[in-house]
Amino acid sequence: MLSAEAMGDTPHLLLVDDERSIREPLAQYLTKQGFRITQAGDAATARTRLAAYAIDLVILDIMMPGEDGLSLTRHIRETSEIPVILLTARSEETDRIVGLEMGADDYVVKPFSPRELSARIKVILRRAAAGGARQHAPDSGSFAFAGWVLKSGERALVDRDGVSVPLSTGEYNLLHALVTRPRQVLTRDQLLDLTQGREAAAFDRAIDNQVSRLRRKIEADPKNPELIKTVWGGGYTLAAEVTRL
Repeated sequence: MLSAEAMGDTPHLLLVDDERSIREPLAQYLTKQGFRITQAGDAATARTRLAAYAIDLVILDIMMPGEDGLSLTRHIRETSEIPVILLTARSEETDRIVGLEMGADDYVVKPFSPRELSARIKVILRRAAAGGARQHAPDSGSFAFAGWVLKSGERALVDRDGVSVPLSTGEYNLLHALVTRPRQVLTRDQLLDLTQGREAAAFDRAIDNQVSRLRRKIEADPKNPELIKTVWGGGYTLAAEVTRL
């Protein structure tokens, strides 16, 4: 049995599939491959598990009774940065495309090789780690910095007078990535992964544009920014103390 210390270093996967005959043998295989596995037989249980645990990656069947995997993928992407691998049938090409458009990181077609799935999991986890941080359960806390408060649960930014400043989804995701990693230099590629995922590759200047718009909203002088600093040859950093509320 793994010690508490060892478990802390073990990637924690959430396996969601309504077919026990698939889910349980797969869980056993992945456990032997060095992963910690939590199982869910439906989307409702998966939501509970996501709220309760620090999940590093979700393996998610598309076709489930009740809420399907595509709906759950949308929920995961709206509330967290946790990578998602979809399990699909060969006839579900449209669903695979929709799933990727919703922010899924990869898909595996049934019937699949557990060895192939394990390899894909490791690739995605390495990419997530290179992006700057281990993936955790969705947070609903608030972050105070330089007179501003970013409320994660409400996805709102409030100034020192309590006035809410509207943010686009891209601006919110960018600011959230920065306040959760204060004074850490994040490259454009890392910020693309953290804020927009695989679809962002088509937008060469996406992060620069988002930074410019965000600076106009939070900087006293956007042309001479004191909060979101450019690190030449590196990327961007939030040059402020951040307090978790």
